[in-house]
Amino acid sequence: MMGLILELQRRTPLGWLQLSHHKSRLLVALAGIAFADVLIFMQLGFQNALYDSNTRLNRAFLTDIILISPQSRNMQNLATFSRRRLLQAADVPGVKSTQGIYIGLVTWKNPQTRQKTTVQAIGFNPEQVALNLPEVNSQLDKIKLPENFLFDRAARGEYEQVFQQINAGKLVTTEVDKRTISIGGVFKLGASFGADGTLVSSDENFLRLFPRRQAGSISLGLINIQPGYDTQQVATALKAYLKSEDVKVLTRAEYIKFEEDYWKKESPIGFIFSLGVSMGFMVGVIIVYQVLSTDVNAHMKEYATFKAMGYPNSYLLGVIFEEAIILAALGFIPGFIVPLGLYQLAANATNLPIYMTAVRAIIVFFLTIIMCAFSGAIATRRLQAADPADMF
Repeated sequence: MMGLILELQRRTPLGWLQLSHHKSRLLVALAGIAFADVLIFMQLGFQNALYDSNTRLNRAFLTDIILISPQSRNMQNLATFSRRRLLQAADVPGVKSTQGIYIGLVTWKNPQTRQKTTVQAIGFNPEQVALNLPEVNSQLDKIKLPENFLFDRAARGEYEQVFQQINAGKLVTTEVDKRTISIGGVFKLGASFGADGTLVSSDENFLRLFPRRQAGSISLGLINIQPGYDTQQVATALKAYLKSEDVKVLTRAEYIKFEEDYWKKESPIGFIFSLGVSMGFMVGVIIVYQVLSTDVNAHMKEYATFKAMGYPNSYLLGVIFEEAIILAALGFIPGFIVPLGLYQLAANATNLPIYMTAVRAIIVFFLTIIMCAFSGAIATRRLQAADPADMF
């Protein structure tokens, strides 16, 4: 190891000298790499926000096993099934309790702007805790009142005056599908790509918003198991016991993955973000290739002289790859800093969970190195085939 360090210290940094000799070309290359990195960071940030925002409600359910209809596609497109399946599930050994959940999209008027927007309504029996949201659980007595709902204070839109009135103890009313409701309290969950916010109330209040919905048709079935039982084993027992085509048994982790898989594989949005990452990578490859190819052509005679002096192709390739690594490292710095501000700007504008993570930064850094190394490998093809005698 010490020998390698000493060798690197004795080695002339030819790659850096060549890059720094043409400062304007270097700045253009770094700007191009930074642009590619910013594009990749933004696409990955939006993609992560897509998955995080659309699984927040899935993660918030306080349950071990979930029953859904096989026709359900995602949280915004849930088919219903019979509540009788919960009664049957209660007979399986290991099942402690069951609870039905009603979920549906509604159009409501923003109490502040009076503009219509889409929010997700959730209804459940307030005598049982269904959500792992302390703010909701501390206000279950409020949603027992007729036409009384809790609203998401992290919803997308202008609600500052509404929240001030609620905090001051004033009554706030609005319309949901031409029905007047009251906002009795707030909690924090967050908007998603599918809905601008969330309304929570009792199952009775929910059914008032959906008069055509039968009480015996539920969207989700929450099942909690008794201590000492294995979740996977109970889920397997439920599948064998129910033997029904109108219900699917999922563990909590499987239900979260079910939602993620929809946005990854079935939704065009997930594909678009993945395509954006690929396009950013290709933009970086093209820009770095142009810079390194121009550098190779400009110094072809010098490289030929090195070959005539006995330097192997590996040495000359090392110079090009040295340039590629330098470009990757220097270009990544602004490519990492700029998205930090853009993430904050996008998060404030959309109320989506867009933020930087260490894992993402490491992934993009290695992608940048691969991008530059790949460009360097393409740029050196002519150099490897060059004959010193042809250069003079």
